[in-house]
Amino acid sequence: MTDTAPETTSERRLRREVGRRFVRAPFAWGLLFLIAAMVWTIAGDDLSFFPFLLMLLGGWSVAFSFVNATMEMRPVRTGVAVHLGVAVGLTAGMILVIESDDGLLAGLPDPVSAVVVVLQIAAGPAAGWIWLALLSRLTDLIGRRDAKRRPPPAAPEWEREEGRDGSGVEFTALDLRMRTLTLAIVGVVLVVGLAGTALLIAFDDAVMRVGARLAIILVGVVVGLPIYLLLRGALRRRTLSCGVAFGTDELRIRAGTATHRIPFRHLQHLVWRTRSDYARIEVRGAGVDLSLIAGLAAPSPGRTGELPALPRRVFRRLELAGLRVERSRRDEVVTFRRV
Repeated sequence: MTDTAPETTSERRLRREVGRRFVRAPFAWGLLFLIAAMVWTIAGDDLSFFPFLLMLLGGWSVAFSFVNATMEMRPVRTGVAVHLGVAVGLTAGMILVIESDDGLLAGLPDPVSAVVVVLQIAAGPAAGWIWLALLSRLTDLIGRRDAKRRPPPAAPEWEREEGRDGSGVEFTALDLRMRTLTLAIVGVVLVVGLAGTALLIAFDDAVMRVGARLAIILVGVVVGLPIYLLLRGALRRRTLSCGVAFGTDELRIRAGTATHRIPFRHLQHLVWRTRSDYARIEVRGAGVDLSLIAGLAAPSPGRTGELPALPRRVFRRLELAGLRVERSRRDEVVTFRRV
């Protein structure tokens, strides 16, 4: 019988952190899907349905990670330039490969040829997602240009609560967990993949005339864009009026008609993200487990889908209550954990 040393607190924290980052890292999952698709394709003689889905998921996951990275670039124009450059370059590369009519694959060893085919197919959903995100950016830019004639929207601000011991902020948000959102997006990708496969099979003659790769791109746009718009509309219809207030010794949250009061001494976990589509607050403690995403909700008139930075006094009070603070590189994400 062997004795196993008990796991220390630091080891448990490291294991949880590594697991959390891996589960939430779409780039890591994308690489995993693509590697699995490559191995499957190299080992097999034909392109079966399962590796085809892995290629779609892998391409989308990598593109999803890339778009998120450009959204966080500062200044904003740098992110837009990188986003546009990659979108144009990827599309040009795909067109070049399609026009070559498999000439680029001639003479390549079978394993290398299989890897190239996987990357070509994965580039379809990747390019589609990158262009959809770029279209969203351009739409937002046009909206801002039209809004120059009226006061620009402003981020929500902290206001002193009348008759209470703290300050609060009002905003709109979705009562939605990040895990649920990620699963919904993955589900959309699967639906698009299944629907696209069915269309490719149903219109086999047309696919043979235009080429398989171009047909995959066209199907991705025809099927993927409407489903993306439907998902976005469905999420925005779930928008709630919300409020968060930090008192002297408690956190008060309102999500629609539901209200919660969490003493700081019972607070276990708090995430506060100010910007991007994933601007949100996550709270756990005193029987409350809540996630409010402001970045994807329909903002109130004259407001943006953001959250204001936390006041300094909140940091002091939470640290005195035994919570440890963690900051992202740009201070856009602040996490408090119970020590």
